[in-house]
Amino acid sequence: YFLLASVFFSVASLLVKKIEGIHAVEISAIRCFFQMLFVIPAMIYYKTGFLGPHGMRIFLFLRGVLGSSAMILLYYAVLQMPLADATVIMFSNPVFTALLAWIFLKERCTIWDAVFTISTLTGVVLIAKPPFLFGENLSGIEGDYTNHIKGTVAAFTGAVGAACAMVILRKMGRSVHHYLSVWYYAVLGFVECIIILLIMHEWTLPSCGLDRAILMAIGILGIGGQTFLTKALQIEKAGPVALMRTMDVVLAFVLQFLFLNRMPTWWSIGGALCVISSTSGVALRKWYSNSRLNN
Repeated sequence: YFLLASVFFSVASLLVKKIEGIHAVEISAIRCFFQMLFVIPAMIYYKTGFLGPHGMRIFLFLRGVLGSSAMILLYYAVLQMPLADATVIMFSNPVFTALLAWIFLKERCTIWDAVFTISTLTGVVLIAKPPFLFGENLSGIEGDYTNHIKGTVAAFTGAVGAACAMVILRKMGRSVHHYLSVWYYAVLGFVECIIILLIMHEWTLPSCGLDRAILMAIGILGIGGQTFLTKALQIEKAGPVALMRTMDVVLAFVLQFLFLNRMPTWWSIGGALCVISSTSGVALRKWYSNSRLNN
């Protein structure tokens, strides 16, 4: 399930990169709109209702707001910096998931979690390439460096938001149907995007033809990704799921090379390796700890 979610999310991010002249928040709004349209028949078929169990509604609300905010920030980052760099930073969230699970779910945290966190932050620095460390003549930057930094901050903030959403999904477990979780995500994300667009006056009617088809595809891919992500977290522990999430990084580099004709820099590859080693370390440590407890 998580491998499928990675494929869906990665292709959606690639399509976001291919669209020009449309703000990231508007892309997010359109994705949420199509997710609402396509998930309603499934909810009616499975008789999930539209509000959810009474005791879970606050968690569903928080999951929707945090998850959709992370999506908006990811799309913004993708438009401001190379696709692979934005993906690497965004999907460093398993490290933050482990820290938040320690705080809120009382899961065990060790010195290794601190090491993995430092490694992740090192990877983010390698990708951000601050001039005071790397000098003024930087390679691998798309456009203005200010936009690159904005994308880095957005992706990092989105990673923390996604980690919060992951912890909430794990907290709810199987007590909430996965389509209900996607419904809250889509509805609250759509409302959030519309409010932001009204404040920013950034709404632009997409061009006929390819742009509109791409936007619809992003919405459909978003439904598939969210569905498989939720199902994965419902039936498997967070450790193995987080380990599979590193596939997002691999797919991002492959898609960037094949469809955007852009080779990653050695700094970006080094940053990606730091993040992948951290997320893999977190996953393997938790998997090993849970296996010992069960035995």
